[in-house]
Amino acid sequence: METDNPSEPAERSRRLIGLLAEERRLRAFAAVALGADSAGQVAEAAGLTAKDTALALLRLREQGAVTDRPDGGLTVSYGLLRELARTERSTRRSGDAVLDTFVRGGRLVRLPAQWTRKKQVLRHIAEQSFEPGVEYPERVVNERLRSWCEDADDTDHVTLRRYLVDLGHLRRSDGVYTRVTAA
Repeated sequence: METDNPSEPAERSRRLIGLLAEERRLRAFAAVALGADSAGQVAEAAGLTAKDTALALLRLREQGAVTDRPDGGLTVSYGLLRELARTERSTRRSGDAVLDTFVRGGRLVRLPAQWTRKKQVLRHIAEQSFEPGVEYPERVVNERLRSWCEDADDTDHVTLRRYLVDLGHLRRSDGVYTRVTAA
């Protein structure tokens, strides 16, 4: 997967995501991942025309997501995927391990028991859910916080809202909430 600056893992990851954002390329990639090892097999498995298959495989090869095996068959570049995942993990800023533990896929798994970790998770939720200085009616605050709680074992949106107000992340006045920026 060629980039202007190969040392930029974020750029390489973005390019891979962009490559797979197009449906025909994603279907072709999935077909190869599931064992199709020729253009004909990819076209059949992905339900694509020969032309769409050829174009998709060309782009996938150019970006290094799919490569040719020594026997001429196609394979996914699992090494590239592992490298991007490893690089991404190693370049995370410190403290993200806490978020990785308690937040998955934009959802809260549970609130940490340790107060410093709890504050970090709550700050993250506030930063991801509300723009500073924007006024939000309580209904909108509840909707946004409810989405965080869908996978949480023991936390509801009311608890999150109370913590965010108590910690000063949100200010409440007459049923309207505003995110406060840290000074």
